[in-house]
Amino acid sequence: MIWRVLLFAALVSVISFGKETSIRAEIVTQSESLEQINPKLSQAMSADAYYNRGNAKSESGDKQGAISDYNQAIRINPNYADAYYNRGLAKSQSGDKQGAISDYNQAIRINPNDATTYYNRGVAKSALGDNKGAISDYNQAIRINPNYADAYNNRGNAKSALGDRQGEIFDYNQAIRINPNDAAAYYNRGVAKSALGDNKGAISDYNQVIRINPNYADAYNNRGNAKSALGDRQGEIFDYNQAIRINPNYAAAYYNRGNAKVQSGDKQGAIADYNQAIRIDSNKANVYVNRGVVKSALGDKQGALADFREASRLYKQQGKTADYNDVQNRIRKQER
Repeated sequence: MIWRVLLFAALVSVISFGKETSIRAEIVTQSESLEQINPKLSQAMSADAYYNRGNAKSESGDKQGAISDYNQAIRINPNYADAYYNRGLAKSQSGDKQGAISDYNQAIRINPNDATTYYNRGVAKSALGDNKGAISDYNQAIRINPNYADAYNNRGNAKSALGDRQGEIFDYNQAIRINPNDAAAYYNRGVAKSALGDNKGAISDYNQVIRINPNYADAYNNRGNAKSALGDRQGEIFDYNQAIRINPNYAAAYYNRGNAKVQSGDKQGAIADYNQAIRIDSNKANVYVNRGVVKSALGDKQGALADFREASRLYKQQGKTADYNDVQNRIRKQER
């Protein structure tokens, strides 16, 4: 199982809530007639107070409360680009990608030169499957900020989703050029190289990921997959061990280690790993199939049939017709 990394930008610069409050108090004490003298200033400061409180709520995990405060900031100041942007982030993090895009649109209308807004609109579009639209937004982010490493990384991810392997590698190269310690870019480039059959190149990239972040379980898992493709059984098992050490609930690593143990002749060890993978995630039909194959090889006919039947049920439920038909054939052979 291969995972891709999608990065999110942090909140825009936050106006200090404490500083703004003290200024506001000072203005009130100076003159109660300030609103008559400069109502726009007073109104704008009220918008900032809602905005800052929204930021505080968002950072504490209260996304709905944050959205409510950003609503008030925007009501007071309809051209508050940062409030639209941060409300978009809060909506995106709450699962409302369309609402986020709507807010990013407004922020871009007010400030067409904010690279982070284009970037996060691209993130939201990618999440909705609009990878062409995402690429267009990442292009704009890079046009404004040619050293935006995360935009190159995510544009590479979007190109990958569209099957443009060479294009994604180009973007990961650019991200790494800008930030030589960008673990996500090395990781994603490793995934792309593996997809192109360059497993040695992939291993080199995963090595860099692990150098930068020794606790990157996915990098160990994927490096193990690349070593497997090169026939390095001991090397792949070592990497799966490391992935499991970092994440003891890593179902894919148990599954992959089980496959490696089968290839090494350790059938009982393979079954133990498949058991762990199923304990963590009981909806992966291919794990049942492989465990059934090993049980059959060990003479456990009933155990194999039980696994094939469960895999058949899952494949049917998931609409995987070809896999369902294949496991039905296995059941018929086992029943003879």
